[in-house]
Amino acid sequence: MRGSTLVMQKSIKEGFGLTVTEAMWKGIPVIGGAVGGIKLQIIRGVTGFLVHSAEGAANRAVQLLADPSLRASMGRNGHEHVKQNFLLTRHLKDALLLMLAMAHPNQDIVLMP
Repeated sequence: MRGSTLVMQKSIKEGFGLTVTEAMWKGIPVIGGAVGGIKLQIIRGVTGFLVHSAEGAANRAVQLLADPSLRASMGRNGHEHVKQNFLLTRHLKDALLLMLAMAHPNQDIVLMP
């Protein structure tokens, strides 16, 4: 994917699209089919575009290819989205916060010193 301008994952059926997350991690905007797990990965207009047809995918590709600043912005947003939501460290943090909350049921764990 190095050197890519955009990634298109126009699936008609998909679980969690690893291609989508890998592209966003590398700062590449994604045009993806509005199906399955792809809908949960792409934030419409922020990290890429969700499309329903080949024509929609082509139109969004033309839009992204014509606008380097939009590609750069979506790339940055995509990287941050993956960092905040799909990395193992995020899941580990959630598990640790859950254990902390269970150990201190009457305290707001977000505000604990």
